[in-house]
Amino acid sequence: MNKVFILLPHKDQFLKNNSGSASIWVKDFFKLSEFKKKIEVYGSTENLKDVSIKKIYHNISIGGARYQSKSQIYLKKFKTFVEKRKPKIIEIHNRPSYLLNIYKSFQKINYILIIHNDPLNLKGSTTVSERVNLLKICSQIYFVSKWVEEKFFSGIEKNYYSNFKVIYPSINPIKKFPKKKKIIIFSGKLNSAKGFDKFGTAMIKILNKYKSWKSLAIGDEPREKFNFSHKRLIQLGWIPHEKVLNYYNKSTITVVPSSWEEPFGRSSLEAGSRGNAVIISKRGGLPETIKSPIILKDITSENIYKEVENLIENKKKLKELQIDSFKNPLHIIKNNIEIIDKDREKIINPIKKFNINKKSKLKILHVFNRAEKIGSRIYFISTGKKIENGLIRLGHDVEGLSDRDILSYNSGLTNLKNRDILNKIFLNKAMYYRPDLILMGHVNGINEESFERIKKINRNIVLSQWYEDNLSPTGPDYHKNLENLKINFKYIDNFFISTHPDDIEYKKDKINYHFLPTPADRNIEKLDVYKNNNFTYDVFFAMSHGVNRGNIKQGKKDEREEIIKKIVNLNKNIKFDIYGFNNRNPVWSESFYDAISNSCMALNINRGKSKKYSSSNRIASLMGNGLLTFIDNEKKFEDFFRKDEMIFFANNIDLSEKLNYYKKNKNERVTIAKKGQKKYFHLFNERNVAKYIVEKSIGFNSKYKAPWE
Repeated sequence: MNKVFILLPHKDQFLKNNSGSASIWVKDFFKLSEFKKKIEVYGSTENLKDVSIKKIYHNISIGGARYQSKSQIYLKKFKTFVEKRKPKIIEIHNRPSYLLNIYKSFQKINYILIIHNDPLNLKGSTTVSERVNLLKICSQIYFVSKWVEEKFFSGIEKNYYSNFKVIYPSINPIKKFPKKKKIIIFSGKLNSAKGFDKFGTAMIKILNKYKSWKSLAIGDEPREKFNFSHKRLIQLGWIPHEKVLNYYNKSTITVVPSSWEEPFGRSSLEAGSRGNAVIISKRGGLPETIKSPIILKDITSENIYKEVENLIENKKKLKELQIDSFKNPLHIIKNNIEIIDKDREKIINPIKKFNINKKSKLKILHVFNRAEKIGSRIYFISTGKKIENGLIRLGHDVEGLSDRDILSYNSGLTNLKNRDILNKIFLNKAMYYRPDLILMGHVNGINEESFERIKKINRNIVLSQWYEDNLSPTGPDYHKNLENLKINFKYIDNFFISTHPDDIEYKKDKINYHFLPTPADRNIEKLDVYKNNNFTYDVFFAMSHGVNRGNIKQGKKDEREEIIKKIVNLNKNIKFDIYGFNNRNPVWSESFYDAISNSCMALNINRGKSKKYSSSNRIASLMGNGLLTFIDNEKKFEDFFRKDEMIFFANNIDLSEKLNYYKKNKNERVTIAKKGQKKYFHLFNERNVAKYIVEKSIGFNSKYKAPWE
């Protein structure tokens, strides 16, 4: 049945006229939930006639236990319901200790914990280890404010976890601004922690001066008594929640001067949504409850008097605050229940994992630079990441290894020692995992002994390598690149390179050479820039002095700089946005997306003499994100793209003319960019490239041809 059990604190009664914060939360969110038919609420009360929603409520009678913990009785009886009815989810409000107790008996159930108060003061979440344990156990943890969330993560690295979020207590806004009276309200416990002592003192002075105003105090507190005597300061005592809302409809000003750290504070949220100007203290989660409050600098009766008087005297400001609060309530039930229901749906119906067919799917050890050392900031141009995404989406089982990161760790050790560590890990993974295919990126740290042992352990294993750097004598770093690959070339079976194999002068016998397109992945190339209407610049271009560098290398020269200078000088009316040039550092990660969104066109220029199919790997980022992309004729990309999908140029003059033409002709520019993006994803998406690598490496299908072949 996929039942959702909601367990309240046993003192928080699920009643129409005496609800605590947890019960109000449940009632509010239940009304609009898609899970209405699956929700059961569990609580304890002797007042069954006043139960809020009887059809979903199950009462747990605790009785007058004298020598046994009421909580233990409550939980023991609740567990009998769990055993019989087997819920899919148990949602527990504000009692981490309840959750831990129930989890011991039912570890396969999914748990959601809603924390309403300071978790450091709740049993079961006071220590770091207890809170880390809750993060491990719970499918989701909700906090009623960012303040509560920050308290929970005190001493814990928040970025390690994703199963938490803030869900605020919420309201249903009313449609029409209500008719107001000259009433100032205080609602809450009538004690000094809530600031009632300061409020009462200030109100006596206000009411003495402003004869047409009156003040209401809603709430009680048997442990503290304040004798404020004024005929227009009326203490209503405790009243039901619906009546409190009705008073907010009538009132004009609400004061919430708490001196304790309020985890949230419903009174300011509710009062503001009903057109009150709200004065609050800056404590706990109170500032998160309302868009435009007046915040007390210090919680004193003098400051409360001053702010209230200012509102009474300044009618224009008073009205503006009232209207603003009414029109812009921050937390709406409809919006937040959608988030909660989506979380419930994901828990009950999780996304199915890959169903690997052992007869046709491979075990692949993929070794490439994941750039962990630099925070993976190059993920958006990482060919390795996209290939791996494609392999996984095809259903293959992939084990990863980041060679460069291992070499860079343990910086106190020698480079030779680091290489030993890399080879040990590489060898152990190959021995234990027993892959069908070892696929390497720009790897040059594996020694001959490791390759030899792997070949002996598994004679049927296939070794392939993909490579994006130059292997032509007319290109950059030719001799260095060859030297780096010297050992690999003795053992690899297949070599995938981002240049047409016919244009590679140096080849090794017994190695199969294949063209490697730069893959595009819709999860990474996520923009449709051609849809933008306004652009700060016309043309985007970026280069870097090595992807592992975050900035320009001083003294480093790149032949593309001279090309760019000539193009810029020829096009005074074109606005260029160029990175990695003239002391302007490259852009990475999300900053890259921000940058390309500001230009409608882009240049694809790579180092060295143009070779067939050779291209900067940013071509996937440019075309995949929907920029009109310009590439020189010598790269022969017309083998893949038509002239209405990509712009080809013969020289700088030709390029300049075309840049100016497409700057002026938006419709053509947009059409070509859109078609080019579509074609790029059709040909070179991550699945196609990954399948191509697998087919050429393993040879499942001898007749297989990639879409671009």
